[in-house]
Amino acid sequence: MVMKLILASNSPRRKELLSKIDYPFEIIPSGVEENSAATEPTELVQELAKLKATDVYARHPDCVVLGCDTVVDFEGEVMGKPYDREDAFRMLHALSGKRHFVHTGVCILSPVGKWLFCDSTEVNFRNLSEKEIADYVNGGEADGKAGAYGIQDDSRFAASFKGDFDNVVGLPVYRVKAILDKIYKG
Repeated sequence: MVMKLILASNSPRRKELLSKIDYPFEIIPSGVEENSAATEPTELVQELAKLKATDVYARHPDCVVLGCDTVVDFEGEVMGKPYDREDAFRMLHALSGKRHFVHTGVCILSPVGKWLFCDSTEVNFRNLSEKEIADYVNGGEADGKAGAYGIQDDSRFAASFKGDFDNVVGLPVYRVKAILDKIYKG
């Protein structure tokens, strides 16, 4: 019997990224409250990814469950999804012309093993004009995105990055594929 792969996320970006890998999957989002006492961004994303994966795995213990969480780390401040448009403006103003890190925590739970890791990518933003920020935020493009931006939506914001581009979008595909290959292909 082949174990079913479950993505414990409703994120359309993660769905698209996971589709790059040749494993069929089902989406069953976690309903767990995303609370953590972790203060270190890399620990936070791993803890939240584990919470989500554990929640879904408890209901589907014969499956492979993939849980993820992504944050922007700017000078020690964890930037998750903006609360509102004002928060999105604040985040993009802070990131303008500066370097930050995007951390994605990944937890994969299965009957054959458990994996928990964090992938980090350095992103350098160019200086953004007030109009660019206003157009982006008022157009709704900042909504629901860690750090108030989606690099896949507007890569013009990033002057450069070091690391995995897919990680910035929300899923380090290469690392996840390597683990899924171990699980499914031995």
